Amino acid sequence: MSRDARLDALDGLYSADATGAAPSESAMGARAYRLASGAWEQRAALDKELASVATGWRVERMPAVDRALLRLALYELRHTETPTGVVISEAVEMAKNYSTARSGAFVNGVLAKLAEPAGAPDGEASTSD
Repeated sequence: MSRDARLDALDGLYSADATGAAPSESAMGARAYRLASGAWEQRAALDKELASVATGWRVERMPAVDRALLRLALYELRHTETPTGVVISEAVEMAKNYSTARSGAFVNGVLAKLAEPAGAPDGEASTSD
């Protein structure tokens, strides 16, 4: 998936979160819509996973862009064939560009924990820089 499609999906998911209305297909391309609408439909399950590793942060209290990025990236990790490193790198770059000064590190840390293979000790999973 291209960065432009991810940005469109992020915008759609962010707007959906702000308004409570599902992402609109007319506002983005088909690939972006599939990603945004999938993350929107699965947000309860995604939020449960995010909450399990986001120490000290309730999902609803996260900066809105971070929350949307994490949902989007986690959905992409769980439901597409996109390589883990690509998903994490793209999410971290978007966090650095569109959220707070600390968001890149936060997004990286959360996604790295969620990308670890089941049963792997901390630090032994392969993640993005």
